[in-house]
Amino acid sequence: MDIANAQKAVDNWIKEHGVRYFNELTNMAQLTEEVGEVARIIARRYGEQSEKESDKNKDLGEELADVIFVVLCLANQTGVDLEEAFNRKLDIKTRRDKDRHKNNEKLK
Repeated sequence: MDIANAQKAVDNWIKEHGVRYFNELTNMAQLTEEVGEVARIIARRYGEQSEKESDKNKDLGEELADVIFVVLCLANQTGVDLEEAFNRKLDIKTRRDKDRHKNNEKLK
């Protein structure tokens, strides 16, 4: 599924199941919460913190999908064409950083 269709799918889901979008501030708080859940899994599963028994069954993919869902909500309710914005950003990063990482001694 491309980003434009993902935005449409989220919008359809909201209209069918969600009653309405939460306001932008609520969604921003939700996004922060979801990113925190991703950070917790990464820190404990791949970092130096020990993983609590209650966290061992957490699905990183599901938590990342939660982040994407809320980002798509925010894009929809603020009128952002996320696919267009992402393509622009990728082009900017490519032009700006095309040799930057290749020449970074820390990455070799």
